[in-house]
Amino acid sequence: MIRFEPITVETKPIFDKYASEEICNCDAAFANIFCWQQTYHSQFAQIEGLLVIKYRTEGTNQFAYMLLGRQMTAPTVSTVITILTEDAAHEKCRLKITSLSASAAATIKSLYGNRFACAGSRDNADYIYNTQDLQQLPGRKYQPKRNHINRFNDLYDYRYEPLAASHKEECLRLELEWRKHHHSDSHHSDNSATAEQLAIIRAFDNFEALRLKGGMLRIGQQPVAFTYGSPVNNQVFDIHVEKADTAVEGVFPAINRMFACSLPQQFRFINREEDMGLEGLRKSKLSYHPARLEDKITAIELSDDEQAVAELWSEAFGDERTFTDKFMVERERYGIRSFLHRSGERIVGMAHLVPMTDAAGRRVAYIYGVATAEEFRKRGIASELLQEAVRSAEREFEAAVLIPSGENAKRLYRRIGFEDTDIRLRFMTEFDFGSGEPERDTAMLKRFGTAEFGGELRLYGA
Repeated sequence: MIRFEPITVETKPIFDKYASEEICNCDAAFANIFCWQQTYHSQFAQIEGLLVIKYRTEGTNQFAYMLLGRQMTAPTVSTVITILTEDAAHEKCRLKITSLSASAAATIKSLYGNRFACAGSRDNADYIYNTQDLQQLPGRKYQPKRNHINRFNDLYDYRYEPLAASHKEECLRLELEWRKHHHSDSHHSDNSATAEQLAIIRAFDNFEALRLKGGMLRIGQQPVAFTYGSPVNNQVFDIHVEKADTAVEGVFPAINRMFACSLPQQFRFINREEDMGLEGLRKSKLSYHPARLEDKITAIELSDDEQAVAELWSEAFGDERTFTDKFMVERERYGIRSFLHRSGERIVGMAHLVPMTDAAGRRVAYIYGVATAEEFRKRGIASELLQEAVRSAEREFEAAVLIPSGENAKRLYRRIGFEDTDIRLRFMTEFDFGSGEPERDTAMLKRFGTAEFGGELRLYGA
């Protein structure tokens, strides 16, 4: 078995040895790994010239792995994956490798083909900016930012100073006030807020050892903004935290620019991390005009059944492997349940139940991806699977909905108790569970109670 070791500030030089210009996502920054250790219980091992970080996925007892290093060659990756497969089996979980670069994911696919599903997440993609853009805010596209900063300069008598460990208590008070007034998307958990607070405390308690760099803005003696970060590699600086008093006009563009101007010239790029699918945060990050979005790709090892489901999906719907890979990776994220029909050892029918909530918080089961292998159609397999999914749904959901593909499908769904409606489904999820043609996403519905549904039904991941 692999001997994983605890991550301490003393192990930072080991991590620094594996920094690579190819890997510039925020998950590779040692300060992030160390400061979030209380949430993810991360450990590390050095295997075949790669640094492997093993951690618990948030809120579960399942493990995942990250690979860092400069030698992501096919022989090295193959050897490491063989070793990690054994470790994952020992932990009774699937092999899941996260935060891969596009080239590393391509290496895995070239080695293992459809045994692994590889996909990125828009919600998790990092925003990478040219440092000079954030320093100079050039051209018409940055005019709104310059206007906000000019307004800040006109209104306030401020002072910018380098951040230090001694600012801990002031920053924690400011962060608490920020949190009181910050209204995030109501469909996202607040658990991450507590985890972030713990990470900030750990950062200040180890500020010098982690070699963090930051800045603070004061108006008079009152702190109104602070930020800090650390290098991912020799060219990319990662902003871990940026908090400010939202009542102070222009304070976020001001601290953003002043801190960018304080960075050493070696850092050509600034990583401002992901938006987590939060609409307001996405709008803010896009307003600074990123040079690119850095995908963080997840690779999961598929079971034989999952490989068969992916093959049946492509056969039935004609979707490319990139789509089925995305679906297989996202099954865990959305808690998707699959109902399968076998002929001998072969999977010849499938249906999937996606747990969702509507805007009113009601639980809705979305039935998705119902298909039967061509030579097994007209044998009642789809009807059997649908009834199984409905029986599962009626115990805990207020309704089940689906999108019929045509009149033949409608007749089948009516026999099972689904009603025709004029309800338009709108999926408020990163993964598009629709038909691919939004104008066709009109629901058939089966109620399990007295709840009324109508108009547009917005569905969120449960």
